[in-house]
Amino acid sequence: MKKAKYFYDKKTLSFKRIEKTWKTRLKNILVFLSASSFFGLLMVIAAFNFFDSPKEKMLKRELDKLALEYELMDKDLVQLAAVLENIKDRDDNIYRVIFEADPIPNSIRKAGIGGVNRYKDLEGFDNSDLLISTSKKIDQISKQLYIQSKSFDEVIDMALKKSEMMASIPAIQPVKNKELKRIASGYGRRIDPYYKKLKFHYGVDFSAPKGTPIYATGNGTVDKVKKSRRGFGNHVVINHGFGYESLYAHMTKYTVRKGQKVKRGDIIGYVGSTGKSTAPHLHYEVHKDGKKINPAYYFHNDLSPEEFDRMLELSSQENQSFD
Repeated sequence: MKKAKYFYDKKTLSFKRIEKTWKTRLKNILVFLSASSFFGLLMVIAAFNFFDSPKEKMLKRELDKLALEYELMDKDLVQLAAVLENIKDRDDNIYRVIFEADPIPNSIRKAGIGGVNRYKDLEGFDNSDLLISTSKKIDQISKQLYIQSKSFDEVIDMALKKSEMMASIPAIQPVKNKELKRIASGYGRRIDPYYKKLKFHYGVDFSAPKGTPIYATGNGTVDKVKKSRRGFGNHVVINHGFGYESLYAHMTKYTVRKGQKVKRGDIIGYVGSTGKSTAPHLHYEVHKDGKKINPAYYFHNDLSPEEFDRMLELSSQENQSFD
């Protein structure tokens, strides 16, 4: 039972019971509730700041585990990038060399991933640097894998077309020259017969009597036939595909027409001295992807290794060209 409280009344010289009004009771209740709330709030703040709940502890363990897995993934990506680099080197320096294809430029292989704010959603976390770095590596490797897969598709296509390509590449001498006595001038700086100055000679000159047969050096399609009294004179251009073209100049006449299919060894015309020429000969050029290259490197199908070496030596001598 609740104890009663009394006070001493000096007027009546007696003790009287204290009677609480409803205002006093309400005030006491409010003070009690306020104090309880204040101390309860302090306890909640302390609990949230200094003590982890079981759920928070579990979440922290999961975050630590994820961070560790990201670090391991980041190391795996470094190893994967090294493997991919090795595959790229083999692709550029072995597979594409075999099929005489140009390597894929590094500017394409190493190109960045578009988007200024691509990784904005990963910012603001404790491990943002790790997350962004790993994401960038994943994107970069994904793009390089895509480019590499496309490259291998091209290599496979080239492998399937290898026999066609080997028959199309200019690979024989355009005039019969087994004794290697008809190479009058080769590829490089030579003395121009008209101006008597050094100029770059972009082909090989074969001296031969007028009317000597000229042969297509690889399978292809006649891309151009032209009769002229200037420059190359009467000449023929054959498109062999796979980036190759061959040019035959100063003919006395040609025996093919534009658009005609020819095979390696077919007669396409005869030696002459038309156009800018000082004597009967054939000026022969090989073009690869629009660039003029040394034709001598392609006279390998009808020569032994010794004959090929001798031919390269003869074609590299600095002398006067015939055109």
